[in-house]
Amino acid sequence: MIQKKRDKQALNAEEIRYFVQGVTKQTIQDCQIGAMLMAIRLQGMTQEETVNLTKEMKVSGVTLQWPKEWLGLVVDKHSTGGVGDKVSLILAPALAACGCKVPMISGRGLGHTGGTLDKMESIPGFNVEQSPGKMKDILSKVGCCIVGQTAKLVPADKKLYAIRDMTSTVDSLPLIAASIMSKKGAESLTALMLDVKFGEGALFKEINSAKELAQYLVDIGNDLGVQTAAALSRMDSPIGRCVGNSLEVIESIECLNGRGPKDLEELVICLGSHLLNMCKKAESLEAGEKAIKDVLKNGCALDKFQAMLVAQGVTTDLAKDLCQGMRVLERAVKQEELKAQAGGVVQAIHSLPVAKVLHELGAGRDQLDHSINWSVGIELLKTVGDKINKGDPWIRVHFENPSLSEGQKIRLQQSLVIGEEVQEGPLVIEIIGAQSQRGNRHNCSP
Repeated sequence: MIQKKRDKQALNAEEIRYFVQGVTKQTIQDCQIGAMLMAIRLQGMTQEETVNLTKEMKVSGVTLQWPKEWLGLVVDKHSTGGVGDKVSLILAPALAACGCKVPMISGRGLGHTGGTLDKMESIPGFNVEQSPGKMKDILSKVGCCIVGQTAKLVPADKKLYAIRDMTSTVDSLPLIAASIMSKKGAESLTALMLDVKFGEGALFKEINSAKELAQYLVDIGNDLGVQTAAALSRMDSPIGRCVGNSLEVIESIECLNGRGPKDLEELVICLGSHLLNMCKKAESLEAGEKAIKDVLKNGCALDKFQAMLVAQGVTTDLAKDLCQGMRVLERAVKQEELKAQAGGVVQAIHSLPVAKVLHELGAGRDQLDHSINWSVGIELLKTVGDKINKGDPWIRVHFENPSLSEGQKIRLQQSLVIGEEVQEGPLVIEIIGAQSQRGNRHNCSP
């Protein structure tokens, strides 16, 4: 089978079933899995192959079933990964506050991008491993949960996800599609909104590649019977002002208090309004936007977040203190600010150098069994569009060991682009697959 795929031949449904079952039952060696993944990365897959791979991964474990009264209310979102992307932490409780059920099966960091599970686990006591029965209980009481792929939930993807990270096959379009859609298919969703990113800090640098993936995912989602749409969003500068697990949790709580950065709030409102419209909880995108804005401002979304923390293992007191802005998360021992080497207007902050430096400082992992340092991160003291003077602090780095090297400082300084003016375009530039307002940019701004 490896030879067949290496030689650009398509695998049939039976062969794909054999491969996925071998991954799940551990009857195939890791080196063989890695070889197959690389063959797929280099030679690609047909649409039929990708659909078959997705379906087999979906049924490698249990498929979640929900009460009849939840029909039409079960929704989710997925991002292809970005720097500082903490949208899931805000959107899940916001949707729950609007009456949806959100069984969010998330992943860990891949490559230079952060993982939702890693961020949630920076909160002491938060347990991402929940049984299907426990998920149902949490959704019934709270309306949302954020969990990982356990031994019962899409186990094939859990194994492949980790090996992709170690074999430079993260950016394979069929593997990305099968990974995302198998998890979402197992959730038995009514509607799914995808955030497909393009730009320097995304898996796909060019918009055309991202658009191809978005359409690919939408088609597969529809083949699985899930109403699916995708947003194409820019990923050049970090999202929000914080990057790093603990810091992103803190910034998420700020957004849940109605005080989030403009770009982060824009993404939450855009994705949330489309989901509410798709599942008929809002009669229009405008109504959906208003509903998301309201629950962010009136505290209902924050209440759902706090309830989710407690339901997934965080003590009541710690969850309350965290949501009230008290300092309860692990903080790095060392902090260092870098100063602007010129004055003007911030035109860009390249996200990739920022992410790679943080990875080196311990915010990411190089091997599956490596631990990460939740306290490592950066705060952007200036962001795109801000005026800046020479000598102004523009970034604060939180770190422990190893210390921040001169080479890392240089790379961070080079990520800051200063000019005379900035022309900011929309963060979300197109919606693919929506039944209404397709490509309407106006409806994706707060």
